[in-house]
Amino acid sequence: MEEQHRRALRRGRARLVAALRVEPLWDPLERRGIFTPTMLEELQGAGSRADQARQLIIDLETRGKQAFPAFLSILRDTGQGDLADMLVQECESPPAAPQLLDLRPVELELPGEKQHKNVTLPERLSFPVQAESEKPRTPVPAQGSAVDKKSRDLVYELKADPCGHCLILNNVTFSRDSHLSTRVGSDLDCEKLERRFKALHFDVLARRDLKAQEVVLELQKLARRDHSALDCCIVVILSHGCQTSHIQFPGGVYGTDGKPIPIEKIVNYFNGSNCPSLRGKPKLFFIQACGGEQKDRGFIVDCDSPKDETPGASLESDATPFRAPSGNVDEPDAIACLPTPSDILVSYSTFPGFVSWREATGSWYVETLDSVLERYARSEDLLNMLLRVANAVSAKGSYKQIPGCFNFLRKKFYFMCD
Repeated sequence: MEEQHRRALRRGRARLVAALRVEPLWDPLERRGIFTPTMLEELQGAGSRADQARQLIIDLETRGKQAFPAFLSILRDTGQGDLADMLVQECESPPAAPQLLDLRPVELELPGEKQHKNVTLPERLSFPVQAESEKPRTPVPAQGSAVDKKSRDLVYELKADPCGHCLILNNVTFSRDSHLSTRVGSDLDCEKLERRFKALHFDVLARRDLKAQEVVLELQKLARRDHSALDCCIVVILSHGCQTSHIQFPGGVYGTDGKPIPIEKIVNYFNGSNCPSLRGKPKLFFIQACGGEQKDRGFIVDCDSPKDETPGASLESDATPFRAPSGNVDEPDAIACLPTPSDILVSYSTFPGFVSWREATGSWYVETLDSVLERYARSEDLLNMLLRVANAVSAKGSYKQIPGCFNFLRKKFYFMCD
């Protein structure tokens, strides 16, 4: 799809979500080959009319050059010509000037350090990890310690055993047509996390080598389960990844057939509208996949950080030959009508747009996450531990990587430990 058409859909998304009548669109969208019957069934199961309209507009961007003019024609044929005219006007409007980020290398002098070493750190230190500072505090474990009522009100209660379901989707071998490499070391990542979350009292199911539609079906199957007697839900995805158009959560992951699935779509299967039995309960997503193809050499900073580690010859990334469209930014009016997600945390192995490194022994992110959970899960909340993960991973390798998260949890999250 041409960029002006993508831009028009994003700018007009708020009005389309508010006014679009989706029911008359299904048959002509299938007849014209814009969507397959399976895709339409998935769209129809997205929730309310507004949810269906929103997902339709998002997915339309991925359906090729003819999707936009065909959509305009279908709108007019179904008596929604005013919406078609609005999209045409948006096409003719000039694009907004892009907001450029200054990512030039900088040199920082940290006060109070007598000994200094030259250490390369990632250029991207502002990825939105929302967590409290590392100032001394008294840990508040989820179970077994006496805390006052006010403190308990700020902590998710994990009383069920098992705490909840944990689904691990591990894509290792990809089809020849996908042109995606085998993800050596991913099986080790899967085994580590399977053991770790079982030890943390989760009912773990690991699935290997799923096509995009199979991934979607597994996620929908989990979202449709009754979680009423459980306190939490975890989804882990280990795969190749890419940049995608988004309005809430960036990035996408690939099925073994080379078809992308937006992270935003994955997360929304479990929101309050689509998964009522998880309302008010924490939903955690851990994504080991590239956010794009950019490789970061970092910048020099003087501090007593760990020595730079030189990666071995077997170092690989989970990037793919995906070219993100220029101006890939959501328009403000496309976001105005969306509710803020609650009780959701998405932890990414890398910053959006950048590669995520993996070796034969596993990925930097999963190896570090597993180690941090083993050492600190009994005493620290999840956000504090994710800061430790980001700090440790950022010190690795000659190429740099920094994990981060989008956090919409309302309370502190402590794992249940023995």
